[in-house]
Amino acid sequence: MSPFMEKTFYFLTWFFQGSSYLIPRAYAVMHRMHHEYSDTKEDPHSPIFFKDVVGMMKHTRLIYNDFVTGKRTPETQFAGDLPVWNKMDQFGDHWLTRLSWGVVYGLIYVFFIYQGASPFWLLLLPIHFLMGPVQGAFVNWCGHKYGYVSFDNGDHSHNTEPWGILLLGELYQNNHHKFPKSANFAAKWYEIDPVYPALWTLDKLHLIKLVKA
Repeated sequence: MSPFMEKTFYFLTWFFQGSSYLIPRAYAVMHRMHHEYSDTKEDPHSPIFFKDVVGMMKHTRLIYNDFVTGKRTPETQFAGDLPVWNKMDQFGDHWLTRLSWGVVYGLIYVFFIYQGASPFWLLLLPIHFLMGPVQGAFVNWCGHKYGYVSFDNGDHSHNTEPWGILLLGELYQNNHHKFPKSANFAAKWYEIDPVYPALWTLDKLHLIKLVKA
């Protein structure tokens, strides 16, 4: 991406993650570690070492926090070409910003309940507040436990269908670990990655550039 487009997508990352904003720099390092150390003790979010997804999420959160605060620095092989926008991160990660998003979500729910929706929808608010880490945990837990295997990657990665399409292709974990630099997570003729056509279109519009691995 150009510097302008990188800032644009960086901002949109914060806008759509809202209260569950994950600092891209820290997340990128952990994702690179996940591929390098997939399903080993050094993997920051492998489900095979935990009895439940909550335990895995707590473990991942500790590593994430260490990278955010600088308590832990990434190994040289994971530190190159990271997205960095410190002022955006300071704003997006501030407790007041997260609280403000939470208030906005709550008001939206209350509005729909006032219009006649069931108050039981309020039970979804905790998931809404934590959607970023919840989505990440769901992908890594299910994507390394359930589904089918197309490639022997030396780990526990699976393709979890039909949920892969609902998660916008992210549950093609087995494919993704086989071809980590591919923009298209689908590999078989019957698999569909809904995000790839969007990336292809952005490339043709010269807003991003897809590079062949």
